[in-house]
Formats: sequence, C-alpha cells, structure tokens
Amino acid sequence: MQEKEPIIISLGGSMVVPEMPDPTFIINFRTIILDMVKNYNKRFFIIVGGGKVCRIYQAALAKTIDASIEKLDWMGIYSTHLNAQLVRLSFGDNAPNDIVTDPSVVSNLSNDVVIGAGWEPGCSTDTDAILIAEQIKAKKIINISNVDYVYDSDPKINPNAKKLENVSWKDYRSMISSEWEPGMNLPFDPIASHKAEDLGIEVVFISGKNLENLKNYIIGESFKGSIIK
Repeated sequence: MQEKEPIIISLGGSMVVPEMPDPTFIINFRTIILDMVKNYNKRFFIIVGGGKVCRIYQAALAKTIDASIEKLDWMGIYSTHLNAQLVRLSFGDNAPNDIVTDPSVVSNLSNDVVIGAGWEPGCSTDTDAILIAEQIKAKKIINISNVDYVYDSDPKINPNAKKLENVSWKDYRSMISSEWEPGMNLPFDPIASHKAEDLGIEVVFISGKNLENLKNYIIGESFKGSIIK
C-alpha cells in the first residue's frame, strides 16, 4: 500500500474558540480530515493555536503581576494546550496520542491524526508547525484562520486593504514586525516566517469558514486563499 502523504495544518485558535468553543466548526473540520484520511490516503499533523483565549488570559495575567514576556508566552502556550485537547478529544479513537508539544517526537509517530500545541516561549504555534515540517521534511503547510486571504494591511482597520493571492516571503516579511511579541495577531508569526523562508517551505492560507477550500487545495483543485513561498 502506498505510504500516506503527511499534511501539516496550523489551525488558528480563533476557529476553535472564536468567543466560546465552536462545536459546529470542530465537527465539520473533523469530517473533512477523516474523509481525507480514509479516501485520499493522507495523514495529518494539526497544530492548534491559542487565538482569543490566549490573549484573554495574557491580559488577565498582566493585570495580576508585572508579567515578563516569558511568563506571557507561557500563558499563551498553556491556552493552546487547552484548545488542542478540545480538538484531540473530539477525534476520539482517531487521535489516540496525547497532544504533541515537542516537535522532535513527531517522526516517531505513525497515527493518521496527530494533534499538537505550543512548545516553548519565543514564538507561536506557527513556528511549531514549521519545526514539524522540518522534522518530516515536508515543504508545505496549511494555515487555517478566520481570514480568507493575506492582505497588505489589516482589513479590519483599512477598508482598502489589498488581498494578496501570491506573495514571496521577502515581501510578506517586509510588511510585518521582525520581532516576536506574545499574543501577536498576524497571519504568520515573524519567527516562523523567517524559518519558512530559510527552509523553502510554502504556506497556504485558507479561511476555516469554508472548509471545502481546504479539501480542494489538498486534492489539487482550485481554491480561494493566499500562498506565501
């Protein structure tokens, strides 16, 4: 039997818990993933972010102490663990391992669905996805969030923001900060972006509000989204 193709997904916490946990999204996401496993010979490494939960807890911590960047980072990391456990447990027996927090262990795993979360301070789960790609020598990552494209500026602030369907890492990195800050809200964090450029990894940005786009990309059909490479 042909070996299953590994697919890495950086799943934004904003999709899992936009305000409250979103069981409808989780069910629809699980259905797409398991269909890909069963009918398209794929296996998945899904790294779950913290999203709004992360920022809420970081803000609360900052009000209780003069929190260092490292402590704020750890608070964000723990929030990704909670979100990831929600996703993992929703897969039942299809995701039997506990969540992965150390990217170096993924090469030892053989399950069709592996769920991961934040690892160490200094970056977001985007970087963890890049580190996993490096471990298994993958050259593509799918980033799923609540935005449909990468834009040249924040569309929530600038109504004239231009969507970018294809952009180079050099151009993308020129539009964002080069420094990591806990709770950053960017399409892809600066540490992950720098490492992706060095490794020649392509990242595809797809909105989780239309999961058919995810399937279309995976099976090589036309899709709506952005590609940075």
